[in-house]
Amino acid sequence: MLIGEVSRRCGVSTRMLRHYDTLGLVEPTGRTSGGYREYSADDIRRLFHVESLRTLGLSLSETKRALDDPDFTPADLVGDLIRHTRRRIAAEEELLGRLERVDAASPAEWDDVLGIVTLLHALESESAARRQQAVLAQSGTTSLPVEALVQAILSEDDPNVAGALQWSLTRVAGRGLAELAVGLDADEIAVRRRATTAIAEIHTPEATAHLGRALADPDVTIRGLAALALGSRGHLDSMHALVEMVVEGRRDVEAAEVLGRLTTVAPSADDVASALQDRLGNTEDVSTRLRITQALAEIPGTAARQALERLTQDGDRTIASTAAAIVNLQDRGRSRRREGSDGRRNAFQGD
Repeated sequence: MLIGEVSRRCGVSTRMLRHYDTLGLVEPTGRTSGGYREYSADDIRRLFHVESLRTLGLSLSETKRALDDPDFTPADLVGDLIRHTRRRIAAEEELLGRLERVDAASPAEWDDVLGIVTLLHALESESAARRQQAVLAQSGTTSLPVEALVQAILSEDDPNVAGALQWSLTRVAGRGLAELAVGLDADEIAVRRRATTAIAEIHTPEATAHLGRALADPDVTIRGLAALALGSRGHLDSMHALVEMVVEGRRDVEAAEVLGRLTTVAPSADDVASALQDRLGNTEDVSTRLRITQALAEIPGTAARQALERLTQDGDRTIASTAAAIVNLQDRGRSRRREGSDGRRNAFQGD
């Protein structure tokens, strides 16, 4: 069979057949009287073997070795091909993911595309400073790859970079919340903490609902993050967790302040004061009792005031003096407000 017919039947170009011949990969058995290459049935069979091996990713030299070396064992080569193929697929998937993130940002101009690609590259940098700079450098008009920002937030260890990422995410008005919420169900505690911290910065009803889920997390830090955010928004479900934070000394000052704000929204101040007093009566630990005493200073109302007055007589001098100082400060504040009110009343009457 002449080279032209072999090319038509086998789908291999005549140029490639000549190249195979030059390499000694598929050499035609004979020549015609005119000097044309003439392929036998065995030559055609070898050609099919070559093409089959090449579909597996073998190079031409590897293909020749596989067919000609009697000591060749394919297992090692196939294993290498598998590893190479996996690396190539991973690289292609990474490229696909990057393209999808660029597409999801809906860039309008090539400058937007270049800005997004630059940001994506920077987010992969080992330098925290470079990651932070790249996020902060985004202009207000640039489209942002929300999915990439969320993934970066959920994996970012550096607090400065995390803060920059959260700031950037606030620019897209709540987008990315669903992806962040997925982080609340992660097995890794660190990921759930990052997700909760980021969601706490989003002030929408949906974000609040997700924080309610975080309030039941087994990790005390996550519960605390959710409680502070929910309490600041006036959600009563956070009260128990906030009281626990005071008792246990976990961001107790912030928790006490949020409890004070919570009383202006819904439960009565006396309910919060009662919850704190219940814990006060169930512990002898001086540090815990002192934190509760200080927290009562943030709670308005009669019950908290009466509890502080009783604590001025506490057997522990530190607690007693702390309660007394709080009571005196409250009294002076009331006196100044009364004097100010009297002054305004007198001025009005004078007019």
